[in-house]
Formats: sequence, structure tokens, C-alpha cells
Amino acid sequence: MLQEIIKDEIRKLKPILSNYGIKLERFLAKGTTSYVFLGTFNEEKVVIKYQRPDTPRKTLEREAHILEILGGRNITGDLIFYTQIKGRELLVRKYVDGELLINTLPKKEDILKIAEKAYILDILGIDHGQIQGGKHIIIGGNDVWIIDFEKASTRRKPRNLTSAMAMLFLSNNVISRRISIEYGITRDFKEMLRSALREYKVSKDIEKVMEVLSIL
Repeated sequence: MLQEIIKDEIRKLKPILSNYGIKLERFLAKGTTSYVFLGTFNEEKVVIKYQRPDTPRKTLEREAHILEILGGRNITGDLIFYTQIKGRELLVRKYVDGELLINTLPKKEDILKIAEKAYILDILGIDHGQIQGGKHIIIGGNDVWIIDFEKASTRRKPRNLTSAMAMLFLSNNVISRRISIEYGITRDFKEMLRSALREYKVSKDIEKVMEVLSIL
């Protein structure tokens, strides 16, 4: 059933996207509120999100607004454009290549970059809202990216850095267990990190957190 729906969506979307110079390549995933496709624009890969017809929730305009704020900061794939077609939202952003954090072991450099980019989100007043799951962080060859800002907010108190550090080191999950084994994470390390995060919540100074991470 889903295959037939996707075929019909692709048939309808292709001529619309071609008007913007975008070639729809293939279906990627079914999200909570949108269908996700891979395409190309100016010979570069792009992600296409198209609001599902069976959901009234409109989340892509908020995501587009946040991507505009983040444009050029190398945190996520930059927004190409947002529009609505017959009441359905359509968002196109640059594609970022790599492995989901939940499926790979991050290098020390990756962990430091996750902290830095989560910190930038905090400073900008953007709370991702799902960063702790590991399914919205991509580890590339020489960089990391945070994706999918559909549930992000500029109204909530941002907790990106603390959530990311809890996911990587302090919670009991597949990511923290993998990191604990690889880096030999000790109780002392966890206590130092907790202390640095408590200080960060007050001061919003990332220095102590980075000092703890540097000893990995």
C-alpha cells in the first residue's frame, strides 16, 4: 500500500520540483508528518520533505525558519527553499552525508564537534528537542551534522549540550555503552562531566565541559 502511495506522490512531485530545477531521485523514508525523498539541485544532493496528506500537522515552516537561522553555520544542511503546494508543505535542504550516530562509534574529534554544535544551538536559543536519541546526529568523514528540526523550538529553554552529553556518556543506551567500552569511561570521568554540566547550566560557558572531554 505504501509503495503505491509513494509512486503516486513521486508522479505528482516530479513536475513541480522540476520547475525549481530539482530532480527527484528516490524515496528515503516515511516521517511522522512528511515523506522524505532524495533529489539533486545544481548537481548536488538535496533532501526533499513533503507533508503527508494524512496529517494536518504543519511542522516544516518552523523547520524552515530554524534552518534560515542556522544557514552557513555548518551545523545542518542549509535550507534551499520552503513553500506550500495546495496546502501541503514542501521543504528542500542540502543533503549531508554520513552515518547516524546511533549506528557508529564517534571519534574523539566527532564528540568534540557534537559538543560545539550543540553549544551553538544553545547560544542561538534553539532547542532541538530530539538530540538525545542519536538518530538526528550524522557522523561524516571530517564533520558532524545535526538534522531534522521539525520538533525544534525557539520558545523552549535549550538543553542541547546537556542532552547530548547525557546521551553520549551519562545515560544507559547503546551509544553510551559503545563509547564507555571504547574510551574506558570511568565513574570519575562521569562525575567530572556532571560537575562541568552543572556549572554550564548556570554560566553558559562551555570551557569546563570541553576540558573534561579533552581527556578522552
